[in-house]
This record gives sequence, structure tokens and C-alpha cells, in this order.
Amino acid sequence: MRTLIALLCWFQLLVVAILGFVAVVLVLILTWPLDRRRIWAGRTLRLVAVTAAKTSPVWRFRLASDLGKYRPGKTVCVSNHCSQTDISLISHVPWEMKWLAKRSLFKMPFVGWCMWLVGDVGINRASPRAAKAALDECKGWLEKNVPVMIFPEGTRAETSDLLPFKDGAFRLAIETGADVLPMAVHGTHEAWAKHGWKPGPAQGLLAVGDPISTKGMSHADVDQLKSLVRERILGLRASLALSAVSAVSAHKVVA
Repeated sequence: MRTLIALLCWFQLLVVAILGFVAVVLVLILTWPLDRRRIWAGRTLRLVAVTAAKTSPVWRFRLASDLGKYRPGKTVCVSNHCSQTDISLISHVPWEMKWLAKRSLFKMPFVGWCMWLVGDVGINRASPRAAKAALDECKGWLEKNVPVMIFPEGTRAETSDLLPFKDGAFRLAIETGADVLPMAVHGTHEAWAKHGWKPGPAQGLLAVGDPISTKGMSHADVDQLKSLVRERILGLRASLALSAVSAVSAHKVVA
């Protein structure tokens, strides 16, 4: 039965990806003369990612709280990383941001093509020169007042433990004078474990913290900023875990 459900999930994701690709291309063509930052095309792609989660037979993803009218501008958004499905969960935020992602993802049919079309940034971490070029591209988006999204762990965690943070996101924020926005995901590890191919039932939650200003900081403050953001993400993640436990307990009481 688990295999049958997994195949159904793959079919559902394929359909969403194909229709989403068509939608992104159409929006890009219609808005290109007026939207060179590709905000509308980017938002379309993020809504496709949200749709993939909302139409899934096994995933239930949502924001942990209402974000109100908050919309970041020149901001480096960072989050822990548990699963490929983190993309669908984080895409629930009501603003566009360009994602820094491993270059191999851009070769994926439909989804990868869309990422390239909307201006997401591919990175090859094995090459210092390529990694620098990718961060320079992120700088360009920040200078256009477009937020960027980076996973500071650099890869998905095998377990629920938070991996060490790399310096790139924090150097980028300090060099450009951008704020850093801590975010945290919870529950997505069960949705799609690393190296696994079978999507599983999951209740995914996303929490967004308060932005941290880098005004007055220099490269000497990278470690301090990194530690502060890590502490904030751990706190957000702990609150999400508590909320998830409370929700389960409440459901059992009602049942």
C-alpha cells in the first residue's frame, strides 16, 4: 500500500510540475516588459510549489502564524533544511524571493527549468569560484531589493539535528547590508527523508522569526551573526515542535 500511495504522489507531483511550467512560462511572457525582476513569474512558481503540497494525498503544510503585512526587501532569508519538501512549505510565505540551490536541481524537467526562468541561483559548492559567482548573483538580487533564500546548512540533514552553518549567507548579508530573516521548518523530514523515494504522511509547519539587522557589522562579526541566527532558528524549531505536540494532544481529546 505504501508503494501504491508513493506512486500516486509521484503522478500528482508530475501533473502539478507540468501545469506549473506552462503557467510560469505564460506569466513570464505576459509580464516581462513590466517586470524585469521576474517577481510575478517567481510568485507563480512558488504558488505551484504550494499547490504541490495542498493537492498531495499525504502532506499537510501550513504557516504557524499569520505574517500580516510584513514583506522583506533587502533580506537574506535562512532556514533549517530537513527535506526536499521544505521548498513547498517555505513557499507558503506571501512574498517572492530568489532561491540559492544546488546546480543539479536546475536540470530537473519542468521544476528546474522554472527555477532558471524565474531567476533562482544555481551553486556548485565543489568549486570556490563557482560558489563565489553564485553569491555575487545573489548580491545582484539584493541590490534590486529582492530577498534571497539560502539554507545555511548547505544540504539536508539526515536526522532532525541541525548541521553546522556555512558562512556564505552571513557574509553575503554583511557585505550588502541586508537583514537576516531566521525561519524554521518542522515535520518535513517525515514527508520525504533524504535518499528516500517514497513520500510519507507529514504535518509540516513553518515559523518566521524577527529580522536581524547587519548594520554596522563587518566580516569579523560573521561568527557572532551565525551563532545568533542559529540560536533563533533552534528556538523557532522548538516552538514548532511544541505546537505539533499540542495539536496532536488536542486531536486525541476531541476524538
